[in-house]
Amino acid sequence: MSIDTAPARITPTLEMVAAEAGVSRSTVSRVVNGSPKVSADVIATVQEAIDRLGYRPNRAARSLANRRSMAIALVAPEDTTRFFGDPYFAAVVQGISRVLDDSDYVLNLHLAGPSGSRKSVDYLLGGNVDGAIVVSHHSGDHDLATLGASLPVVFGGRPIDPDQTPGTYYVDVDNRLAAAEGTRYLLEHGRTRVATVHGPVDMPAGLDRLAGWRDALAAASLPEGPRADGDFTMVGGARAARELLASGENFDAIFVASDLMALGAVNVLRERGFRVPEDVAVMGFDDSPAALTGEVPLTTVRQPSELMGEAMARMMLDLLAGRGPSSSRVLMPTDVVVRASA
Repeated sequence: MSIDTAPARITPTLEMVAAEAGVSRSTVSRVVNGSPKVSADVIATVQEAIDRLGYRPNRAARSLANRRSMAIALVAPEDTTRFFGDPYFAAVVQGISRVLDDSDYVLNLHLAGPSGSRKSVDYLLGGNVDGAIVVSHHSGDHDLATLGASLPVVFGGRPIDPDQTPGTYYVDVDNRLAAAEGTRYLLEHGRTRVATVHGPVDMPAGLDRLAGWRDALAAASLPEGPRADGDFTMVGGARAARELLASGENFDAIFVASDLMALGAVNVLRERGFRVPEDVAVMGFDDSPAALTGEVPLTTVRQPSELMGEAMARMMLDLLAGRGPSSSRVLMPTDVVVRASA
């Protein structure tokens, strides 16, 4: 009895492409590797042969030849719950991926965890990646902060002390100014006692948004309302709102340093019988999809998270190509998006 089997598919090789295009193997190799020493006509001929045969370059072989991994790490010193639960990260990844899709680089996700920065650095410096994009930087991540001395690194968000580490590249918004603008909106619309739920004080974004809230109140010659520490999660926002209510201090608005925390705060306020915004106005930060998921759509400070991801990726590609970015820091614009909560 015979068994019919499908013929094995032959994987196209560099030599097969050369024969199909009528050029040498070395010419095909130069085209595949983007050499400028090949004419446009030859490139077109070789590319047509590649398309007809369905040839795919051997990434491992190319990595050995040019001593590159052709991989970029996205490093997040956060646990999985925080990373996958925050829409900010999803938007940043989407922006980074959109830019890298048009390059030869792949993106590797590396969750360092709250205390795994040393192990992460060992991995990143072990030849596994050509560069790293670090998002959600904390003051305790000292090993990651100095990574740029040995590897091209772009930070998503201002590092704690960028001026202390030459060659530090980052993309961010002016969190202090943006928080002041969000708080000022509440004041301009009749609120006189503004509380805040700020982000973690071991993160520049948390510190800067707290400072911006203070700036706006000081500029209006108003005393600071009560404040509570949050962790950029909805659970943390709910916990902080309970702390504000338990403080016994009066307030008629809350500037909240992230949309997720603002959602948690709104839920607690409504559970306690407060009307939002009639009794307490709530301002979020991010303009993430989370701003539209609650019963009360959030007025919020918008930061262009996807565009920030794109800017991070372009900055990284410039570094890897040996082109110095036009600036070591890029600040993206923000604005207030008005909805029902304030």
